[in-house]
Amino acid sequence: MSFSIALAGKGGTGKTTIAGMLIKYLVAKGKMPVLAVDADPNANLNEVLGLAVTDTVGTAREDMKKGKVPSGMTKDIFISMRLEEAIAEEDGYDLIVMGQPEGQGCYCAANTLLTGFLEKLIDNYPYIVIDNEAGMEHISRLSTKNVDLLLIVADTSRRGLQAATRIHQLSKELNIGVGKSCLIINQSKSDPTPAVMDILNTEGLELAGTVPEDDAVYEYDLNGRPTVEMTDDNPAVRAAFRIFDQIIR
Repeated sequence: MSFSIALAGKGGTGKTTIAGMLIKYLVAKGKMPVLAVDADPNANLNEVLGLAVTDTVGTAREDMKKGKVPSGMTKDIFISMRLEEAIAEEDGYDLIVMGQPEGQGCYCAANTLLTGFLEKLIDNYPYIVIDNEAGMEHISRLSTKNVDLLLIVADTSRRGLQAATRIHQLSKELNIGVGKSCLIINQSKSDPTPAVMDILNTEGLELAGTVPEDDAVYEYDLNGRPTVEMTDDNPAVRAAFRIFDQIIR
């Protein structure tokens, strides 16, 4: 039975970097194969992982809309074949990217395709890590549902914490099948202050831990190096792994 983990948070909190560290952790602990899902239209999980992506769910749908289905092949068979081709394989994990439609357009159709495809894949993977788009839209339209753990990532700003508690509350109000939700404070310069803990306690959001601000993370990102290549003794990686030890079954 699969254990699914969805990541959420406002933009700029390092959510995708944490997703990469989580995938690195699961592979290191032998909890594989892992299915990594980039459900953010502004896809960059592949960059964190150091994987080249040549196809996405979005491009598959666009090709179908443009009539690129070979003669004698049904649309259902075509889209199934293209989605299978969109899986990027790596040692210990596979990656599927939602992508986006060309030009202006709604992401809902690509998201629906991705959700349906995941339902067919999940039995093949003991762990699934879903990196969602920033903000709360994906929750309000119910694209993040039936997950065992909703991992909310925030920075230390009041605005970041408020966004985290809103995501937590919205996930409960919509009753979308989240088994548990907890918070990681990323890019932290110190331990959470009493004021921060008061906000979290008031909203009933559990703090799983903090990941310190780290120059190496910034340098890897700036230079386009996959952050999963950081060594295990890096302070940010060590802190993330300690958190995952506590929250991943």
